[in-house]
Amino acid sequence: MALRVFIVEDNPLIRTNLIETLVELAAIEVVSFSNGALESNRWLQANRNAWDLAVVDLFLAEGNGLAVLGAIRERSPLQRVVVLSNYATPNLRSRCAALGADAVFDKSTELDEFLDYVRIVESGAA
Repeated sequence: MALRVFIVEDNPLIRTNLIETLVELAAIEVVSFSNGALESNRWLQANRNAWDLAVVDLFLAEGNGLAVLGAIRERSPLQRVVVLSNYATPNLRSRCAALGADAVFDKSTELDEFLDYVRIVESGAA
């Protein structure tokens, strides 16, 4: 069964590249994506069990990823949440972890580590 991924990313180019990369990576199905916090929270409320991995950017055109993290704190233990941001400072990493993020990766320097993490989640080892 494919790993079902929900993406929260407001930059269309980054989102498209991310989707293409994930689909090529392994048995991954991008079930939906969102541009902002409010839209993401609505989708997540309506589709509580429709995803296995959420990939969340912190800085969005509408709202922020921290609000999305807060909205999905109550989830299945099998669901994973990853933050992928250009601003993965130590302080933001701590805040994300406190809000329930399983991992935080910097888009500009930790993309390989992010992809390795996705492979681990997809294989069922995480």
